[in-house]
Amino acid sequence: QVQLVESGGGLVQAGGSLRLSCAASGRTFSAYRMGWFRQAPGKERESVAALNYSGGWTYYADSVKGRFTISRDNGKNTVYLQMNSLKPEDTAVYYCAAQLYGGNWRAAADYDYWGQGTQVTVSS
Repeated sequence: QVQLVESGGGLVQAGGSLRLSCAASGRTFSAYRMGWFRQAPGKERESVAALNYSGGWTYYADSVKGRFTISRDNGKNTVYLQMNSLKPEDTAVYYCAAQLYGGNWRAAADYDYWGQGTQVTVSS
């Protein structure tokens, strides 16, 4: 069993920055891939970013490329999402997720454990 707890969400003006954190517990954190997803009202959950167990491989959705950075600290069992140059369209609930058994980095259905989500609101 894996427990994931996100933090760092909030209200920010367009152009601002936020750093989300996701603390993991329960199993060997360094053994699994991690991803960030988001879901806006009335929309499907979408992949934002993902990285492999070491952090040496990263993936970003086109909509956030160049603005968001995903990273992990295996010593602290934590994954981060640094979000810069935020736009109103980034407003959503952001979720971190753990993929233990492989699969498509972009597919929510291929992730095995999820956090409860943290709200990010970007005002114009």
